[in-house]
Amino acid sequence: MTPFSRLSGIAAAIPLANIDTDKILPARFLKTISRDGLGRGLFADMRREPGFILDRAPWSRAEILVALDNFGCGSSREHAPWALLDFGIRCVIAPSFADIFYNNCFKNGILPVTLPSATIAGLIDLIVDPATATIDVDLPGQIVRDGHGAGHRFEIDPSRKNGLIAGLDEIDETLRREADIAQFEANRPDESWLPDIVVARFARR
Repeated sequence: MTPFSRLSGIAAAIPLANIDTDKILPARFLKTISRDGLGRGLFADMRREPGFILDRAPWSRAEILVALDNFGCGSSREHAPWALLDFGIRCVIAPSFADIFYNNCFKNGILPVTLPSATIAGLIDLIVDPATATIDVDLPGQIVRDGHGAGHRFEIDPSRKNGLIAGLDEIDETLRREADIAQFEANRPDESWLPDIVVARFARR
């Protein structure tokens, strides 16, 4: 997983609430287990409308997405954050996120930032102007700086923060303890964890 520490990039606004995972990546793009190329399907149905934000410069190079409440609701498809990442989005800022989508972001190196609705509204007013469309995201400092340089602090679970900075998901974290796991297994008594009565029943079959 690519580490995330600091990001300065173009931010695109999609000022809608309840953007579900089917809007992020329609179901017809789920016929693959590969992450490559899914960015072409990102917001595919919404991009049928002429002038969609991600098809216009400079937002076609967006690395940050700003939206309204309950971003990522709907089905649990992990393809949705895969598509965002394949397009180039590394950070999503919204007042709230659906739980499963929020968790999936951390598994894929995307930083979901929760800010108050009033702050989001101010960010959107700025990023619709190319001159102030760049946002700075400082994960170690937990600060988002808008195009005027104003800082907006956000909260994040320390373990998730450290995982993103180090570029480690849960599997990577487990593998870092591989030596400890091997030592535990080597020293573990050679006894079944099953109760004797269960072992006896299986032995009779």
